[in-house]
Amino acid sequence: MTHTFRVWAPIAHRMAVDIDGRRLDMSAREDGWWEATVDGAGPGTRYAFSVDGGPARPDPRSSSQPEGVDGWSEIVDHGSFSWRDSGWRGLPLPGSVLYELHVGTFTDPGTFDAVVERLPHLVDLGADAIELLPVAEFAGTRGWGYDSVDLFAPHHRYGGPEGLKRLVDACHEHGLGVIMDVVYNHLGPSGNYLADFGPYFTDRHHTDWGAAVNFDGSDSREVRRFVIDNALMWLRDYHCDGLRIDAVHAIVDQSPIHILEELSTEVEALACDLHRHLFLIAESDLNEPRLVRSRDGGGFGLDAAWADDWHHALHARFTGERNGYYSDFGSLSALAKALRQAWVYDGQWSEYRRRTRGRPPMGLDGSRFVVSLQNHDQIGNRAKGERLGHLIPAARLKVAAALLLAGPFTPMLFQGEEWGATSPFQYFADMDDPDLRRAVRDGRRREFAGFGWNPEHIPDPGDPATFERSKLDWSEPRRPLHAEILKWYRQLIRLRHDLPGMSDPRPERHRVAWDEDAGWVMAQRGQYLVAASLGADTVVLTVPRGTRTVTVSNPTVHLGDGRLVLPPDSVAIMSTAQL
Repeated sequence: MTHTFRVWAPIAHRMAVDIDGRRLDMSAREDGWWEATVDGAGPGTRYAFSVDGGPARPDPRSSSQPEGVDGWSEIVDHGSFSWRDSGWRGLPLPGSVLYELHVGTFTDPGTFDAVVERLPHLVDLGADAIELLPVAEFAGTRGWGYDSVDLFAPHHRYGGPEGLKRLVDACHEHGLGVIMDVVYNHLGPSGNYLADFGPYFTDRHHTDWGAAVNFDGSDSREVRRFVIDNALMWLRDYHCDGLRIDAVHAIVDQSPIHILEELSTEVEALACDLHRHLFLIAESDLNEPRLVRSRDGGGFGLDAAWADDWHHALHARFTGERNGYYSDFGSLSALAKALRQAWVYDGQWSEYRRRTRGRPPMGLDGSRFVVSLQNHDQIGNRAKGERLGHLIPAARLKVAAALLLAGPFTPMLFQGEEWGATSPFQYFADMDDPDLRRAVRDGRRREFAGFGWNPEHIPDPGDPATFERSKLDWSEPRRPLHAEILKWYRQLIRLRHDLPGMSDPRPERHRVAWDEDAGWVMAQRGQYLVAASLGADTVVLTVPRGTRTVTVSNPTVHLGDGRLVLPPDSVAIMSTAQL
């Protein structure tokens, strides 16, 4: 048994691989690559690299880090896993309901295998795909995953490569797709040794979270290949169905072909090879249609983009909050625009940002926009990680859910949202370096002190209790109020899937009316009407005669003779089609 070790290290004068107590020299190859073939090495073998006689470092492309970011790498044979999903052909993103979850807090054990045990709940709910917060190896045993440093290695605490494969295989067996959240705009600070090997980073560009990745500078070709190969690995070797790419607005690439366009081209080719649906979703706050326009039309060719405006417009109106970026929202007209086209800012001046923001989403159908009432960012970036259910009553939460799930966009739920979970989702991170831990804690407290918070009341990200508080309580769905909310979510998703036209994404079939003073909004899509009352008084709306009720959130909602009576904080979904 032999294994050939390869590593890109263009800045090295000599390279060696450490294995079985030996340090073996590697041979230089073209374009900064080094290579060594070693007898007796194979799956399960631990190894590390040394640059110019320096300390042992993990492989930049390590497939497994059993001892964490500072430990040695482990050889993995991706061909040895016995997949059972040979009949799985993926799922199209349009029409799907997504479910975002964090492996460490979704269950008490916090592992891939523990998620498998909860898949029947997601099937009963009606979800079509899970979206995993990043699972690539990050420092410590608890964290959100957005500070990963070993991008090719599923986190050892979650179950490593084999655990992730078991989860994806089980999801496909249950008819669920899997979307992997990936971060290519920066890497984490702890255990990040890439700069020891080559120019993976650049000071030509900057991000708010760490050094920018070198996508367009000298020797950037192999850095681009590093990222593209990583993306393809999740889709090919782990059978994932799609990728959600974090904060693409922080990826600066002035190359003739942007890295996102190159990635979409490669993923499309892989989908043809695998005969499976594969898709890419971008997170961006730019409201830039180019992300999802076709490459032939001058776009990057991604399949969808997160639309945070939708969340902000609904959140500000439903909660009354106006701090930070919510100051740009809050009116019913902003909510109505979000319900119609997802992006509220499509070229207007943003008072909060002090600049013009966005472009019109002309020609883009609703499936191109992923929208949510709650997600990890919008909950976890609050001072105490409060969910929407902490801020508004259950009746209003039901209205929000109806606007989400009866709309033309691609809806996404956040773990526990479907039963009104009371556990917060707070920012947590496990950092061994006391200076780094203190800097993260103090920086977060300074940030919220600017909004009037007492710094001592802001949870410490490094405190294990912050992580433990964020775990779901799976006894809650059996309690009356939570069971009622869960029943409502299940009903809405079933209607979305079962009623022809309920998830119709065509913008020309979608109209929205509202009354700012009375506090009602009504969206029409084809034969379906969704009317919601958010004011203080009961409202009476005129609807076409013959309109019938599909479902209501409140038994006091009354429809008859072309008149709809809506009490405060209620919603009705109706059909104008004749029986």
